[in-house]
Amino acid sequence: MSAQALVQATGLHTYYGNSHVLHGVDLQIQPGETLALMGRNGMGKSTTIRSLLGLTPARRGEVLIRGERCSGRATHQIIRRGIGYVPEGRGMFPNLSVRESLIMAARPGLDGRRDWNLERVLATFPRLAERFSHLSGNLSGGEQQMVAIGRALLTNPELMILGFGEQRNRKCT
Repeated sequence: MSAQALVQATGLHTYYGNSHVLHGVDLQIQPGETLALMGRNGMGKSTTIRSLLGLTPARRGEVLIRGERCSGRATHQIIRRGIGYVPEGRGMFPNLSVRESLIMAARPGLDGRRDWNLERVLATFPRLAERFSHLSGNLSGGEQQMVAIGRALLTNPELMILGFGEQRNRKCT
């Protein structure tokens, strides 16, 4: 018998207004597994993530986090079940320093562990140590992405969801 899935979605149907954009999506993420949702713009990658996290609730279907039904719950309740989330647009607080942006997210994991702390994040992203007192809104896009990832890691999640992947203006060579 396999281990219990960290996340399991069954039959997700999500709408934007009257537009039916997810049609019965099934998804399972096991502990230790890496999963990538890939596709062109408008194919439902971000909507799938938003539906899993309750940001855009599915009208039909079910989401389980470690076997517990989370469909219909508020996003903060779902995230507190051990999920770190880095939104596609980085979700910065432009008037907070790098330090403030990072420490506001720091908390132990569900089992009380603190594998990720401020020192480890700064060792992973040394550029943030150099920019520690700078306002997050004044950082480059790449530096903001480091802050967003560091912030998510400081929640000591069991699962990280990264909302990257905008294809606009990319050319094949």
